Amino acid sequence: MNDRPVVLLAGFEPFGGETINPSWEAVRALDGQPSGDAVVAARQMPCVFGAAIEALEAAIAETRPTLVVCVGQAGGRSEMSIERVAINVDDGRIADNAGAQPIDTPVVRDGPAAYFSTLPIKAIVHALRDAGVPASVSNTAGTFVCNHIFYGLMHALARRGDGTRGGFIHIPYLPEQAARAAGDAPSMALPTLVHGLRIAIETALAVQVDLRETGGRIS
Repeated sequence: MNDRPVVLLAGFEPFGGETINPSWEAVRALDGQPSGDAVVAARQMPCVFGAAIEALEAAIAETRPTLVVCVGQAGGRSEMSIERVAINVDDGRIADNAGAQPIDTPVVRDGPAAYFSTLPIKAIVHALRDAGVPASVSNTAGTFVCNHIFYGLMHALARRGDGTRGGFIHIPYLPEQAARAAGDAPSMALPTLVHGLRIAIETALAVQVDLRETGGRIS
């Protein structure tokens, strides 16, 4: 990495019968790309409870990043969702890629109930919207492997205590996935997703104190 600061981007392998995962397609398009003084390192994560956190921790040890952003697929969402909070529960609506389907199980036994993202989530949403990319603050990362790795990430960073920041972004289906999905599934083109992630990284690197503007929801 030529001794430049590293931004670790983590995307997932396909799951749930899909043959492609937009999170991996988007993050790998940025692998090796500069972002200010930093350089991006993209790594693929297994969509497997437990193994996902192990793979992420190995990637953190390998790259020694200053910023970590995990990205996941959220079929049915129409915007880039900047996640606010990870909760300490696994509750799989479907089985993961290893066939596991934990129900009401803690991600980390005796861990705190939740961790907040340390990304400037509202500044990222603001920057994305200014660039014409649909985006919003999300207050739920679900209870599948996305929330699992998000919680595992924030738990690992809290234990490190070195100021490394991290968070999670959910992204919509790609158009080819939406075309195969039942019903009226929203989607976002890959170039837009890549552009959006680039903006999110640049904003996270530049903004230390988040904007104070509304990002809440009634329900």
